[in-house]
Parts: sequence; C-alpha cells; structure tokens
Amino acid sequence: MIITAKAADGTEARAVDEGGGPAVLVLHPGLDDGTSWKAVAARLAPHHRVVRLHRRRYRLDLDQRAPCTVAQEVEHVLAMAEAIGGGPVLLAGHSSGAVIALEAMVAAPSAFAGAVLYEPPAVIGPPLGGPGGEVHRRARAAIAAGRPGRAMRIFVRDTVGLPGWAALLAGWFVAVTPRMRALAPRQIEDNVAMDALGVRLDAYAGIRAPVVLLGGDRSPAHLGERLDALERTLPHPRRVLLPGQGHSAHAKAPDRVAAVIASLAAEVYGES
Repeated sequence: MIITAKAADGTEARAVDEGGGPAVLVLHPGLDDGTSWKAVAARLAPHHRVVRLHRRRYRLDLDQRAPCTVAQEVEHVLAMAEAIGGGPVLLAGHSSGAVIALEAMVAAPSAFAGAVLYEPPAVIGPPLGGPGGEVHRRARAAIAAGRPGRAMRIFVRDTVGLPGWAALLAGWFVAVTPRMRALAPRQIEDNVAMDALGVRLDAYAGIRAPVVLLGGDRSPAHLGERLDALERTLPHPRRVLLPGQGHSAHAKAPDRVAAVIASLAAEVYGES
C-alpha cells in the first residue's frame, strides 16, 4: 500500500509499504521511483516491514520549477522514518540514495538503527561532474535541447564510468522510454546535487550506527574507491563484496542483496 507523511516544509513524502516486522526504509538509486528494488523488497517482506520511499528528487509532481536540494530530500526521509514509528529504523540506500542515507544519519542520528549502503557516489576528491562541472554543462545542454538520451550517454560514460557501448545503450533506452525521458533531467540534477555537497567525510565520521558498505567486483573502480574512503572514515563499518555483480545487484541478484540487509536487521533489531 501507499503511505504518506508530511515533511517539515509541508510537502508530502510518499512510499510503498509492504510486509511486516522490523522496518527497512529503502532509498532507491537514480532514474527510479523505488520500483527497481521491488524484487529485494519481496524477499524481505515475509519477515520485515519494507518501506520504499519515492525520493523527492524523482517525484515528477514536485519541484517542477527548480531542482530540490539534498536537505529537502533528507526532510522526506526523516518524515517517513517518523511515520514508520517504533523507534530507530534501518536504512538501505543505493547509489545516490545511499548518499541521501548518509546525510539523513548525520541530520538525525537517533532516527536510524544502521544502514546498508550500496555503492554511494560520495564525493571524496574531484567532483563527479568533472573539472568545473563540465560534464554537467554538457548534460544540461543536451536536456535543454530536448535530447535526454544524449544527456544520459554523457552521464553514464563520463560520470558513472561505464564503457561507450553501455552508455550508448543506456542513452537509447532513455530516449525511447517516456518514463525515463521524464526522469533524465532529475538524474542529471541528482548528480549536480552530489557535487554540491562536496567532501563530507568529516561529517560522516560522526555516524555511530553500524553501516554495511556493499559493492560489486564488476562495478566501476571509482565506486570501490569511494567505499574505501567511507570504510576508513566511518566508526563502525563492515565491507561486503558481491562477486560477479556490478551496480545492479538489486535487480540481478536480489536474494544476495536481501540477505545482506536481513543480516544487519537481525543484528540491530536483536532478532534471533
């Protein structure tokens, strides 16, 4: 079912709520509305309440005049965590959603019991958008020209770091899929927002809750380097590597991703 919660600025946070038991609040990756995590949620739902937040960044009914900020996204996370009730909740964040999870834990430490963070593109040095944001400029120009597929090719090749053929395929898929065309500008602004945060490792060093840093051995190398930096920074990290997987294990290996989340849930909620 769909549940809602009122955020601090009066906007409405919205999520899919399923299952029963200790809560897991899922923050989906870019170019999505939470649907991509449906298979993981289905595996957790028999023993956990799984709440898949539709991130504010990707709500086409909101922020039509100007992109939202990371702080506004965090407000929706906090509103939903409060609505879930029952004490601190476990976060599961993927890609930029994992960065939002980190920021939420900084903003309200007592609201969260821990987190599984799947390859967050946290800035640890040079910006994601290239020197002076030149990748963002090219991607925004493509969006302005009505070419969201080209914008995604630029993003996937020059920020995500996938090979040209994969970027071409991603761009084609976005270009021919109306829902993806609509979300493409939000993805570019999501990346801009990650850079606007800058290097936040000092802030993340104050997160006391246990954090699992999840990655795949087939992901672009820079994502592993970001996990390395977080592992050195967080007080209570643990690293889990999924052999044979990249940045899409939630879709390709949902059993394995769900097992990682369930393991941390058992620890933080004291399940037997």
